[in-house]
Amino acid sequence: MLNWIVIGIGDIATRRVIPAIQAEPRSLLYGLVTRDPAKASPYNTRVWATLDEALSDAAVQAVYVGTPVFLHAPQTIQSLRAGKHVLCEKPMAMNEAEARTMLRAADESGKTLGVAYYRRSYPKVQRAKQLLEAGAIGRPVLAELTCHMWFDGQGSRSWLVDPAKAGGGPLFDIASHRIDVLNFLFGQPLRVTAQLSNVVHHYAVEDNATVMIEYAGGVRGVVDVRWHSKVSRDECRIRGTDGEMELSPLNGPDLIYPSARENLPPHANLHYPMLENFVDAVEGKAPLLSSGASSFWTDWVTEQARLCGDSRLRLSAERSSA
Repeated sequence: MLNWIVIGIGDIATRRVIPAIQAEPRSLLYGLVTRDPAKASPYNTRVWATLDEALSDAAVQAVYVGTPVFLHAPQTIQSLRAGKHVLCEKPMAMNEAEARTMLRAADESGKTLGVAYYRRSYPKVQRAKQLLEAGAIGRPVLAELTCHMWFDGQGSRSWLVDPAKAGGGPLFDIASHRIDVLNFLFGQPLRVTAQLSNVVHHYAVEDNATVMIEYAGGVRGVVDVRWHSKVSRDECRIRGTDGEMELSPLNGPDLIYPSARENLPPHANLHYPMLENFVDAVEGKAPLLSSGASSFWTDWVTEQARLCGDSRLRLSAERSSA
């Protein structure tokens, strides 16, 4: 039995993470770390106000880091150094340097480090990878993913528009998932270019980002994310020399490719297969689908995109003031 603690009792933790731990037969919700004990009362488990207190309990074996992004690196590193396995919310860190430090801490501790890119566990994403490798659409050349939604920066997730807590806007929050899908399908990214701007919302982070990634073999991935669209979109399509593959909506069940259509719905709790795979990896029964090592490259793309977008914003500002 793997004794879990969860740091932070927010929306994802209550809707997905905690239920996944409670449902996974080899896992036990051993305790919660929160500054608000009232949030922990429904779970009838141990509660600590600080991570230091929780990690001092030798029975703790695994930690789910479910806090805002700026806390991911310090809390993950502290947990690894205390000898605990860690599954961290996405994105991995605020920047590439933090992500490297997390990898180093995992290597030094010998413990398992995973990151919550749960779409790698989708049956249709797994199947798409098999089909691409089998040549179902010939040679893949272009992948396009979009996620458009409306977010005005208000409410319980308002911390997402604070760059000191979130790192960035939709680039970090929703593009990271789709960048990770591209990395899963096509391997290590080679080059990145991007445009970031504020078109509708003028909060301290971008309200839209368009990222172009190049992969080995000539595959080009384009990820476009927006927080200023009242028309929701969740598109994913891959074009090849002999046809195309449609996965839209990415969170839906349908996978369409030349001469075939498959219905492969995700698990009712999107976090459950990821957590199950993490426990398998801890037990040495399966490789980790979304590891710190694989997730580092998603952070690498995000950092390159942000640097590219920031430089272009500065150039635009300089031209405007000239």
